[in-house]
Amino acid sequence: MNKEFDIIVWGASGFTGRLVAEYLFKKYGANDTVKWAMGGRNQTKLEQVRAEVADESVPLVIADSNDEATLNAMVQSTKVICTTVGPYAKYGSKLVAACVAHQTDYCDLTGEVQWIRRMIDQHHDTAAANGTKIVHTCGFDSIPSDMGVYFMQKEAQAQTGQGIKHIKMRVGGAKGGISGGTYASLTNVLVEAEKDKSIYAMLLNPYGLNPKGEDSGPDQPDLQKVVYDKTAQSWIFPFIMAGINTKVVRRSHALAGYPYGKDFRYDEAMMSGKGISGRLKAIAATLPLGLLMSAKPDSFLKKMIDKRLPKPGEGPNKAAREAGFYNLKFFNILEDDTVILGKVTGDMDPGYGSTSKMLAESAICLAKDDIPDLGGVLTPSLAMGDALLKRLQENAGLGFSFDRT
Repeated sequence: MNKEFDIIVWGASGFTGRLVAEYLFKKYGANDTVKWAMGGRNQTKLEQVRAEVADESVPLVIADSNDEATLNAMVQSTKVICTTVGPYAKYGSKLVAACVAHQTDYCDLTGEVQWIRRMIDQHHDTAAANGTKIVHTCGFDSIPSDMGVYFMQKEAQAQTGQGIKHIKMRVGGAKGGISGGTYASLTNVLVEAEKDKSIYAMLLNPYGLNPKGEDSGPDQPDLQKVVYDKTAQSWIFPFIMAGINTKVVRRSHALAGYPYGKDFRYDEAMMSGKGISGRLKAIAATLPLGLLMSAKPDSFLKKMIDKRLPKPGEGPNKAAREAGFYNLKFFNILEDDTVILGKVTGDMDPGYGSTSKMLAESAICLAKDDIPDLGGVLTPSLAMGDALLKRLQENAGLGFSFDRT
């Protein structure tokens, strides 16, 4: 079926949405190789953002997250919906349902585990049957982790003839800021979990996003304390994104049929260095995270944290985004216990500069590339595989390496 657009960027007037639109216009123009539009519910705001990041050659599409008729009309006009409108648990469910009903592929940058679980339960079987790709986590959470494991396993087989039985991903360095939208999404997860205690159990289950009946295995819950990692030769401490990233990697593995073996293990943490100084750095870095995660909704502590962090629509400025980076180290333990270091690097602020490029290239990959003929609530590596890996390296500023030396 011919569609008017290849991609609609839904939420283009928001903080991350405008970055995606700006990237698409600079990289691909408006109606040349990729036909795309900016979508939102407010015509005036969209026009203002379009004037800042593109020009009038980019069409505007008006719809409302709570109006199913306008959502249905929008999704039927495009091959792919690329959405940045969060918290997704509040504003995304009807859009996913419309995409599945009308067989329109979808990608987002959510890290809201409890909402992804709901989308899996509600839509995976239908999407798998009708061939629709619903692809969550197409930003810093969780493309570097998910595509990193995909890349490391491929390279290990190609270069050594072995698979990797355990990957320890350690954040070696990163620089970037938080946006109000991301903080709002995290807050909403905590609010939902406070109301429904079963969400806590799912969040703590390492296999919380796996297919039903396949929610167990050798992996333990994500790191919750400061420990010394002999493999990395560094003190390590909890990584806030591990709670989503590790579950996405395990879902990829399960949906692919366990190609790395059912005993494959994967975990993530932050590195802080050796010795007493490394341990003290890890302890100091863990304290703010502990405060954030322990702050009850509507508590005095939560209100104080809210005052210090950005509001929705706010985030790091252009200079800060461009000065950002990340360096993720993958300690790959082969079947014979050899350890080979791999890396995934990014050239901008991970949460916004790099994320906007990853999400945009994911949308283009879904719309234009030769990718696996699969449907369902999928992961980036399973949905797009080699085609996305190529785009990330050629266009999105990511580097992937597997060093045998």
